[in-house]
Amino acid sequence: ALVSPASAKKIPASVTPISRDLYRPSDTLLSEIKALVARNPDRLTMDTVRAGNKGYSAEMLVVTFNHVKKTVHDGSKIKILLSFGQHGRELITSELALSLLYILTEKRKIAGVDLSSFEKILEHLVIKVVPIENFNGRKRVEAGEICDRRNGRGVDLNRNWSVDWGKKEKDYNPFEEDPGTAPFSEPEAQIMQELSKSFKPHIWVNVHSGMEALFMPYDHKNTTPDGAPSHLMRSVLENVNHRNFQDSCLVGSGGGAVGYLAHGTTTDYLYDIAKVPMPFTFEVSSSVVSVATIMNLY
Repeated sequence: ALVSPASAKKIPASVTPISRDLYRPSDTLLSEIKALVARNPDRLTMDTVRAGNKGYSAEMLVVTFNHVKKTVHDGSKIKILLSFGQHGRELITSELALSLLYILTEKRKIAGVDLSSFEKILEHLVIKVVPIENFNGRKRVEAGEICDRRNGRGVDLNRNWSVDWGKKEKDYNPFEEDPGTAPFSEPEAQIMQELSKSFKPHIWVNVHSGMEALFMPYDHKNTTPDGAPSHLMRSVLENVNHRNFQDSCLVGSGGGAVGYLAHGTTTDYLYDIAKVPMPFTFEVSSSVVSVATIMNLY
């Protein structure tokens, strides 16, 4: 479990404690999000979505932001879907989700963003936020499996989607990349797939941690898609990289820039099958900068 220094001595030597000064426990984080929704009913709504398969079940909180002013018709708004915590060990991403929700509702300051212009931008957006996609996997991490990225039954959720599913590279590590028994065998992936179908986002950002990178399709090959939409995606990422990171981030296809190919990923499915115009994977190392990055997409 997450521990304070006072209780760290009670933890077995094989378990690595996580400081509460850095990360909230998952239950605490979700409770804080629910309280934030309750305080801002004019802008935030939430749904709890559940799914199960062969004795394994998952539950996911989905928070929707929609500006209180109706000066812009909902049908003409840009729809953005943001997913955090797909890998259990990447705790900072869910902290970022909470920070983003605070900024959207209670206007916590963010470097480089003017609040008056920011408010006008929000009138044109509908944003869905999944704060913890892999709740069961995060619980494993909080219980001491600190390096585990998989879900509650050992599947990498970012290998469980159908595009190029199940292919294994020479450096395949089953602990890191188990794709499951079939595409969408995992309830978490089923929930996210259904969300992509029902919401039909224009922009999808799958937020991870461990690098400083802004990725676009593809992950399963070292090229980007052909045509104008691909050029537009790259232009958006290069602009964000320049404005927020002084061109220090890796930009390009996941398969071409990260150094290895990944098969059955969310981003590739969303582009090829779900036809989301702009699906991205952001690798973050600073929650403050990353909120600015997401907001500057528009």
